[in-house]
Amino acid sequence: MLDALHHALRAAPDRPAVLGTTRTGAVRVRATRGDLADLTDRYAAALHRRGITRGSTVGVAVRPGPRALAVMLAVHRLGARAAVLDPGAGPDVLRARLALARPEAVLADAAAQAVAGWGRRLAHHARLALPDLDELGPVATVGPRLPGCAPALDGDAAPAALPRPVDEDGDAVIVFTSGTTSRPRAVVHTRSSLAAGMTAVSALARPEAGRPVLGGTFFVLVPSLAAGAPVALPARPPRLLVRQLAGLDPQLTYLTPPQLRGLLARRARFTGRVWTGSAPVSADLLTRVKQAGAHEAWGVYALTELFPAAAVEQADKAAFTGQGDLVGAPLPEVAARTDATGQLLLSGPAARDRYLGEQPDPWIATGDRAHLDGGRIVLEGRCKDMVLRRAENIYPGLYEPTLHIPGVESALLVGVEAGDGDERLVAVVQPTPGTDPAALRAALAGPLRRMGSARPDAVLLADIPLSGRSRKPDRAAAARLAAARLGAAPPTAGGRG
Repeated sequence: MLDALHHALRAAPDRPAVLGTTRTGAVRVRATRGDLADLTDRYAAALHRRGITRGSTVGVAVRPGPRALAVMLAVHRLGARAAVLDPGAGPDVLRARLALARPEAVLADAAAQAVAGWGRRLAHHARLALPDLDELGPVATVGPRLPGCAPALDGDAAPAALPRPVDEDGDAVIVFTSGTTSRPRAVVHTRSSLAAGMTAVSALARPEAGRPVLGGTFFVLVPSLAAGAPVALPARPPRLLVRQLAGLDPQLTYLTPPQLRGLLARRARFTGRVWTGSAPVSADLLTRVKQAGAHEAWGVYALTELFPAAAVEQADKAAFTGQGDLVGAPLPEVAARTDATGQLLLSGPAARDRYLGEQPDPWIATGDRAHLDGGRIVLEGRCKDMVLRRAENIYPGLYEPTLHIPGVESALLVGVEAGDGDERLVAVVQPTPGTDPAALRAALAGPLRRMGSARPDAVLLADIPLSGRSRKPDRAAAARLAAARLGAAPPTAGGRG
């Protein structure tokens, strides 16, 4: 699909490719399809002049937008692999990741370099941090240079030495997911697994030419552009995202659950089909999105190791009455089974090839407990989130959907150390804005009784902490919050919950 995209961009160079939105909600064209193709060629030529060829590794620390997309397409054209670097990971973690990936070059925009040098004080307030520039290796600036930046990538040079596109399989991208500073872990996708994943997204979402698509991930951008649809990256401030949604009238929208909740709190209206994932998706959230105008509202179950794996529409999720969190049937060519411990294992053409530095393995250990219900995947919670209370193993994901009643924005079950080797089970419930706390506690009484032996020891009404770019619920932070509010001993770094 990436190869087909390059030809598709050239076939209609004057049509819009990447859209922006002004503060008033007006739509503007940030880049045409021809602009994106030209930028890709220039970056490919500049990287080739720097010695980047098939098998090379290029570190990428560029904010989402036309330049970031062009960089990824250029790296792919050369048969190199892109190591995605996150400035929010912290300098110690990034040093370890760079040591593992060993990129021949690092591409960074001015904002990322500000984090590493002249803008460090401002970056600290934004919770971003990079090592010093001289620790990153050979750095080139993508986009406008500012004082203190590394030399430009020379993306404006004519692509006279543009090589023929690489047309064979090999490593395509490295995405760091977990691990520690001493042992980082990184997912390696090949060109074929990326192609399979984007083909699956295209078949699932069915983007149509001409109408805008709102979404910021690579797996959303490429299939949409290949189908002839212009794309818009979501605005970060919720108030601007509301205006963006109204101005674009998108056929497809892909946002995280926290983004959707922010829009719903501001009474935003949706159009077309809405997709959400990267964090737990409740039936209530999907229902509210459809009530706000969406024709369909889908929850997507996906991992960095396999995107996408399963999907479920609001009507099916709302009709599910079993225990656990229904995330849908595995998508075509995705195989699912559980191991002896109940952990969900997945495999398929879109699965990652391996973890960097490890041997290939066709099966992905998801870290999620699950069972199959008529072929559909029902999650029971994260294996590592297990809470041990009075010698009973409690898996929060098995019971958390019970707490998602009207008036509940989000809910987590976390373990808080009781000081005697046991744990207290605490429900941290975030009310929907405007909900009366006393009325919500009364409404929760029935669902809490139905939880049986997993009924929590305490219910805390509070905003649930979020973490990461995708703003996922942070269980560890929620457990610390619960411990502080309830006057319990805080959980240790290695404790459950």
